[in-house]
Amino acid sequence: MSIAVIGAGAFGSALAVAIARNGVDVRLWGRNATTMAEMAQARENTRYLPGVSLPASLNPTATLADLAQTRAILLALPAQQSDGFLAEQAQNLPDAPLVLCAKGIDATHFATQTDIAARHTSAPLAVLTGPGFAGEIARGLPAALVLACADNALAHSLQTRLSTDRLRLYLSADTTGAQLGGALKNVVAIAAGMAIGAGLGESARAGLVTRGFAEMRRLGVALGADAETFAGLSGLGDLMLTCASAQSRNFAAGLALGQGLPRPAGKTQEGVTTARAAVALGGTCGVEMPIAAAVAAVLEGQINITGAMSELLARPLKSNEA
Repeated sequence: MSIAVIGAGAFGSALAVAIARNGVDVRLWGRNATTMAEMAQARENTRYLPGVSLPASLNPTATLADLAQTRAILLALPAQQSDGFLAEQAQNLPDAPLVLCAKGIDATHFATQTDIAARHTSAPLAVLTGPGFAGEIARGLPAALVLACADNALAHSLQTRLSTDRLRLYLSADTTGAQLGGALKNVVAIAAGMAIGAGLGESARAGLVTRGFAEMRRLGVALGADAETFAGLSGLGDLMLTCASAQSRNFAAGLALGQGLPRPAGKTQEGVTTARAAVALGGTCGVEMPIAAAVAAVLEGQINITGAMSELLARPLKSNEA
């Protein structure tokens, strides 16, 4: 049995390392043939996971044909690349379940990753998401993620194949809630980073995170997700991790903006494109997304952080937290 991971960035490489440590044959695919050859030679992803040795059963490649015999495919490209990749290459992938790992809403179609994948393939789909920093997973530190899949038998099969003694996968049937939790928490993390970077204090961060959680849940329920999903690993768990640590790319992006600095370059910050997509998605089902709208406006240069916070504080008072 072999597993394919498409996307040799930090998270894809970390998942490949963790699964390969179990002795599983893992094929890690990346676009750049030179980079993948160097990775195979050095036995290390020096750009994204420096200092982490690749297990012997992990085989880097830039040739999709090398994935032909794999029994499951983890798609770990950035969310905004999934549509283009699948449009070009879905017919060249093996007939195997596709596990979607990106945490973002497509900015063109305002769609989740499963909706995007279903446009291009009839393969069974699952979602892997939840609170886990790539560096920690790659170093073998304990992590708990969510594997969401509507097919119960497939979910249990994938859980067995992908779990390790350090990477624990919990099952969910709510693919919509799991995806929206993973995507929307990145937007809230940017807002939290902005608040800390601008010196607005921990109380402001706590308020933004709490109201952001309510915003995430409202949109999820409107789109058919189970409200309880947002109280679990793929919602509250991922939100806590991403909004409280400078290891988070999205929090770090907000932190830099709050300090009047450019966003860190060279690393994908999914919340940047997801912010405006989340506002548009909310518009389709009549759900207000004030925090997402404020983040999008700041990112697009329409307002500064002080003005965005003032607009949020000026919103009508509510009688409850929902």
